[in-house]
Amino acid sequence: MIQKAKILLVDDRPENLLALEAILSALDQTLVRASSGEEALKALLTDDFAVILLDVQMPGMDGFETAAHIKRRERTRDIPIIFLTAINHGPHHTFRGYAAGAVDYISKPFDPWVLRAKVSVFVELYMKNCQLREQAVLLRLQLEQGGGPSLGGGREPVGLLAELSARLAAVEEQAEALSKQLGESADAAAVATAAHLERKLTGLRRALDALEPGTGTDGSAIPSRD
Repeated sequence: MIQKAKILLVDDRPENLLALEAILSALDQTLVRASSGEEALKALLTDDFAVILLDVQMPGMDGFETAAHIKRRERTRDIPIIFLTAINHGPHHTFRGYAAGAVDYISKPFDPWVLRAKVSVFVELYMKNCQLREQAVLLRLQLEQGGGPSLGGGREPVGLLAELSARLAAVEEQAEALSKQLGESADAAAVATAAHLERKLTGLRRALDALEPGTGTDGSAIPSRD
């Protein structure tokens, strides 16, 4: 069973949180509320999130300050942040949002379909990264036990390599399809995130190829000694 992604919604007004939940409920993911920057930072201490929707105008710690704290933490610095604001203060205000680490900046009232589409992209990228981490764990297991006669469940190393390769191929295929989908979008941040995922997949594929019998560390065939 695939675990649902968590989306953090940060806004000091309950009616805004309710509206966000109504818009994003169709994604069938786990929506987590936070009514302040402080509450958001507490949630980020224990849970992993695919994306954060962060209101700019909040009493106390505003969205910019909250984002700065998020980006300073190693655990949370890579989580995409979409700023939501009810007031358009002009280019300087928008620039401040991007400088604080936002991947997008949306003014209220926003188009529900557009917001849902943007969030769905980051959820999908998050799920692909989760799959990638699972493949990395299996690969690490193979590296650690590669010299043994067999691995867990009685599987031979070559058999596990074939399973790893098949699973990685499935992730690569999904990532390629996602990249083609994003190619039609003007969202540069999402495209950059997808490209980062593809680079990770390429690195993992090279490492896996290097373990295949009859190949060198660069994936090239090892000449016969006959």
